[in-house]
Amino acid sequence: MTEMNKKIVAAVILVVIALISLVFGLKVASAAEFHQGTIAELDESKKTVTDLMASSTAASAVITLLPGDALTPIAEKMADVSGYFIVVLCAIYLEKFLLTITGFLAFVILVPIGCICFAVGLFRPEGSFRVVARKLVVLGIAIALVIPASAWVSGMIQKTYDASIEQTIEAAKDSTSEVEKGAEAVNGAAEQAENSWWSNLINSAEEKLSGTTAKFEDALNRLMEALAVMIVTNCIIPIVVLLFFVWLVKTVLNLDVNLNLAALRRK
Repeated sequence: MTEMNKKIVAAVILVVIALISLVFGLKVASAAEFHQGTIAELDESKKTVTDLMASSTAASAVITLLPGDALTPIAEKMADVSGYFIVVLCAIYLEKFLLTITGFLAFVILVPIGCICFAVGLFRPEGSFRVVARKLVVLGIAIALVIPASAWVSGMIQKTYDASIEQTIEAAKDSTSEVEKGAEAVNGAAEQAENSWWSNLINSAEEKLSGTTAKFEDALNRLMEALAVMIVTNCIIPIVVLLFFVWLVKTVLNLDVNLNLAALRRK
């Protein structure tokens, strides 16, 4: 087989790979079913975030029902924590949306174009098309892997803190439930406070509620700890993984260029 025939066969194979990638990207890679494992990890994180956000919001709302302003700073802080949980929730939804977009971008656009450029480069002696083809293919693979890799790393870290986060949710719910009952007792007693007997009941209820301050402070501390974990796993880790893939792509492409230069020098 002559050199030209080998190039023609290689070009045909590359075109077939481009078509396969195109069909795969249109039917599979851009479909949500293809990313079931990653989506399951993200849904688990979403459920945890929504539970924590609901607990902090409910606790903040219940504290506002209590007499006096002693616990108002805690209520305001819990309301702020709920806002931060919304940011984490938006980051999780963004990752879910990017899953299908990156699959489409990688396998429908970058990889097919890279294969076509490589096929054209087989017949061009200067090799510029082959350099572009390598960059497009490596970039496409990196884009396709970045979100699943970040979700896997986040899930692995989050599993380490599952027990702590569950305790946080339960502590917040218990504190909320206890103070809600006490608040109902105080409010109901205040409406009927017409004699000393009812006044004593109010005082007793208020004393009971004042004892829950430490519990709310502990619940707030747990919510802050859980928020830190969720920010790290769902916001910072994806950025770190993305930067790692950017560094990896640059390293691989620079390595290819250096190898080509070394080969030219030997000639």
